[in-house]
Amino acid sequence: MRNASRLGALAAGLLLALAGQARAQIQMIIPWPAGGGSDIIGRLIQPVFAEELNAPLVIRNVGGATGTIGTAEVVRSKPDGSTILLTSMAAAVIQPSFRANPPYRVEQLAPVCLVAEAPATLMTPKNSGLRTIADIAAKARATPGQMPYASGGVGGLGHLAMTGLTRALGIEMNHVPYRGSGDSVLAMQQGTVALLTAEANLVQQYGLHAIAVFAERRSPDMPDAPTLRELGHDLVFPLWTGIFAPAGTPEAVLERLDGACARTLRTPSVVEGMTRASHPIRYLDRREFGAYVRTEAAKYAELIQASGLRQAD
Repeated sequence: MRNASRLGALAAGLLLALAGQARAQIQMIIPWPAGGGSDIIGRLIQPVFAEELNAPLVIRNVGGATGTIGTAEVVRSKPDGSTILLTSMAAAVIQPSFRANPPYRVEQLAPVCLVAEAPATLMTPKNSGLRTIADIAAKARATPGQMPYASGGVGGLGHLAMTGLTRALGIEMNHVPYRGSGDSVLAMQQGTVALLTAEANLVQQYGLHAIAVFAERRSPDMPDAPTLRELGHDLVFPLWTGIFAPAGTPEAVLERLDGACARTLRTPSVVEGMTRASHPIRYLDRREFGAYVRTEAAKYAELIQASGLRQAD
């Protein structure tokens, strides 16, 4: 009887400990300022993701250095599932190759799930006078190296996409980086810059004009915006957002996070919110996402090398 009681007490204690662990606060770091695409996605999935994890989920925006400050903080965090990262692809697969002295490597992030993916979109204010790629080329050639374009940061997807475009068109432009797409749109609204390549949802959200998409096919949400391929330039850049944990996080914890992610992205309220915000859901589980991350990292490392964009030492 005594042994049975002891075992019962131990089991009860274990259950209480597990319940306490389930309720422990989880911190989701978004390495971009508020108002950008990653932040919008994070706010949309937060309540359901927290419910699926049975734990309070707190979002922290840790912007700066094209997403590397917040991402580095996650990499340094204890690998126990208490700190996770939600980011667009620039911080995860571009910056480690772009920066001369990167604060982390791709391998130091454990992929959890892919959340959303959309083509990078070249946009401008409706009153800019720029409607087509031909308009951009003509204006850039009239003032070589002076026409400014915005991006969400040096070495981000917008920067690489525009580098590819200027090389394809044989023009020179002036790159003006900001601390995320939200700040870039604000600069456009103030008339500081006239062009931005970023997530497609900004077009509808801020009443902008979509000039073209860096995609294999036109977007149903912007049917009048041609692809760069249609215009004769093989430039395809998907802008994706995913969740990561620090490398070394136990398999069981990664499985729990991934399972919660999958259920969250199937929840009708999340599907509706993401659709309304023009953030197309694309879920990949942690193994599929891991393979995708490795492919993307290799692709951008090659592009950075070929274009000579790597940050100077």
